[in-house]
Amino acid sequence: MSDTRDQAGISPRGSGVDAPSPDRYDVSDVTSDGAAWLASAGTYPRSTLALWEERPAAPVVLPCGAAFDVVNAPAVFGRRMLDRLWDEGPGSGPVAVYRGRMLLFASPGTAQRLPSLLAWEDWGSRSDAGPGRCGAVPPLLCHGTGDAVTVPALTAAACEGPDRPESRWLVAPDCRQPWLPGPEIVLWAAVRAARAAASAAVRISIFPPADQDAKVYDVSRRR
Repeated sequence: MSDTRDQAGISPRGSGVDAPSPDRYDVSDVTSDGAAWLASAGTYPRSTLALWEERPAAPVVLPCGAAFDVVNAPAVFGRRMLDRLWDEGPGSGPVAVYRGRMLLFASPGTAQRLPSLLAWEDWGSRSDAGPGRCGAVPPLLCHGTGDAVTVPALTAAACEGPDRPESRWLVAPDCRQPWLPGPEIVLWAAVRAARAAASAAVRISIFPPADQDAKVYDVSRRR
């Protein structure tokens, strides 16, 4: 499999850059500008904003294809993709979780282009996979024009308590024109995540996994 990082124009961060600090950064709440960007995806942005003003805890279904596309990945694999984007790549756009899946918001057109790029990369499960090749990979669902997704409530407070909703933000929209990864960058993250998964499959750990929801990403490092 070819290394798509250079093809995507990604310059990895140097090893001297510290990891994001959960004590200093909080990207779980949608700002007013972020809410305006989300609402712009729909046919009636003012109605959406009015609904959120009255019911900030209400999830809303928004169409894809205009303001954003969405790449829908299984939770664990999606987290690996997200970690690659933040640890080695340019960061991510908004990211949410919904019913055990991770929704990575991407630039419009990604849903149409990404499947062909994945096929070109010889994506999938291979019995002869060796070092540097991907093993079994879960499917990535691409939502674009004609599709719609459920976006979480605007505030993290609305996602707490025993009745925690099925959707919540990991990286919330914070401006009117957020940077969104294109298909090449999403492909790069998927390839790196698959390689990480293949490496993890041969390691045995006696320690339980950390709480993945506790990780916070430093949006100031986004390209």
